Amino acid sequence: MSGRRIVTGTVALLSAAALAAGCSSQPSEEDSSGTIRLAVTDLQGLEELQREYGAFETTFEERSGLGIEFFAVNDRTAAAAALQADRVDVVFTGPAEYVVIHERTGAEPIVAIERDGYRSCIYTRADSGVKSVEELRGKKVAMSDIGSTSGHLGPSQIIKDAGVDPSTEVEVLTVGDTVHESLKRGDVDAVGIGCHDYEEFMAEDDASQYVLIEEGPVLPPDLLVGREGLDPQTVTTIQATFRDHFDELLTAMLEGKDNAKYANARMVEVTDPDYDTVRSMYQAVGVDDFSDFLGD
Repeated sequence: MSGRRIVTGTVALLSAAALAAGCSSQPSEEDSSGTIRLAVTDLQGLEELQREYGAFETTFEERSGLGIEFFAVNDRTAAAAALQADRVDVVFTGPAEYVVIHERTGAEPIVAIERDGYRSCIYTRADSGVKSVEELRGKKVAMSDIGSTSGHLGPSQIIKDAGVDPSTEVEVLTVGDTVHESLKRGDVDAVGIGCHDYEEFMAEDDASQYVLIEEGPVLPPDLLVGREGLDPQTVTTIQATFRDHFDELLTAMLEGKDNAKYANARMVEVTDPDYDTVRSMYQAVGVDDFSDFLGD
């Protein structure tokens, strides 16, 4: 059972994560100076970081007393390498990326942000004749990007849970943003995608022409992870700032247009075992080695 809990009021700090992230290493010069180096795995370039998280930076610095130094990474692999090389202190990343980053670097969760309605959905055309996930055996299913938590791993787990092997009994096509068009053209029999994406597709199309086959459980949240050896006091300060000022921080985050997905999000407590469900998703697509990013 997941140990995830919503953080409200005077809930205790995430001391276990603080100790884990702190370990026994000496604080770096950046720790001691009161500045944390922050990377975000799905953004490239300092200009994009500043545009999306500039307001968050200002609010966080005011409320925490810590400075933020943005560190641009080209991709998730670069983020993991930066953590290993002690070039970055904290990375904001998704659940699928976290599993690999943790395996490679020993980074631990600091705080997590649970998106509203963060689930995977599988749907089909109303005239497809498919009524259940089990009936997808032997058929083609379009998904978004390989390794995406909600758009690939989550739908694959739904298929696996229905008793169908997504690696051998279904032909999965990862087609990025063209999943819905692939279904409309008849190239595939169903689509597995994040439920928010499904809702957007239905809002733009004639929803009566499609049938939702299955909606999966809430997926593990996005999170801030701290590098191995990060000063425990820094970890505690970050946690306290999010706990005490989350509404303000979220409002600041939402000033970045790409952060709209965090509308109505909640801060939650997590530990590494809460991401075992993601590890199971990797295994559902035939991956048992969590040290490599899927698709790299």
